[in-house]
Amino acid sequence: MHIYEKEFDFVIQRAKSLERPARVVVAGADCENILKAVFHAQDKGFCQPILVGAKERIIAMLKDLGLFEREYTISDVPDYEPRFDPITDYHAYMERSIKIINDGLGDILLRGNTSTRNFLMPILDKRNKLVDGLVSEVALVKVPYYDKVLALSDVSVLIEPSEGQRKKVVKNIVDVLNHLGIYNPKIAVLSLVEKPSFHMRDTVEAQNIVRAHMMDPIADCELVGPIPWDMIVSKESARMKGYDHPACGEFDAVLMPNVMAGNTVMKVLTMSANVNACGVLAGTKVPMAITSRSSPEEQVYLSLCVAAAMLKAGEEAKKK
Repeated sequence: MHIYEKEFDFVIQRAKSLERPARVVVAGADCENILKAVFHAQDKGFCQPILVGAKERIIAMLKDLGLFEREYTISDVPDYEPRFDPITDYHAYMERSIKIINDGLGDILLRGNTSTRNFLMPILDKRNKLVDGLVSEVALVKVPYYDKVLALSDVSVLIEPSEGQRKKVVKNIVDVLNHLGIYNPKIAVLSLVEKPSFHMRDTVEAQNIVRAHMMDPIADCELVGPIPWDMIVSKESARMKGYDHPACGEFDAVLMPNVMAGNTVMKVLTMSANVNACGVLAGTKVPMAITSRSSPEEQVYLSLCVAAAMLKAGEEAKKK
């Protein structure tokens, strides 16, 4: 298992410092990369797997992977693939996973073999009492030419967020980074160009968000924008374009204009630039790790590490 241990070590160490292993509820556990990551986290001492799905399929996969003799709990949901609740339109295994969480028997929810829609819709349903504000996904990526882990949001939930929603996404970014021990982060508001133009809505919205933050701070952070990607990650690009800001090349996070931009940037980086990435939901009552079903084991493991680190922050808050 190849992981950029150095870059993500601050997250991994926080995950390992949990007082007890987190009870990780895997919604749709018949997925090879998910199972490998979960049991790797168990090896590191911070995961107690609760595998939700069709027992026969899960056991068959565990045997194929040589994991059958390990410690875990299976919550059997037979024939879950074609089964929907006629009222909620949820997969039965998501209902089971949510019940486990709401009954206080699980600490972290991990997306398994399920589509983004089927994972998110039950979470966003207020009747399930899992939402604690605006929900957005915060992805963490390590770009080879960038000296730190970079947070991107939103990358999966808000299709065309309003200015008001994007301000809440800023707060979510800050909350996640604070849980990881990163305070007063520098956040870039991504746009196509750095000069506002009424012909380009993203630049105007970026300017409005930054100005609003200057008048009434959204959270403890520094907001800069509008600013394009090249100047976010490169001081030299900013210098050559005459954009003199000390945060260029040193940003901790990027606020995306919409989910298309966020998801595309993340997938281009991970699929084409050998970038390691992970993702968690912000604005939920318990940590939730979310990755693509095609994500390699490393990315699933790192997502679990971030969720566990957020759980650790909750432990520390209760002691204060």
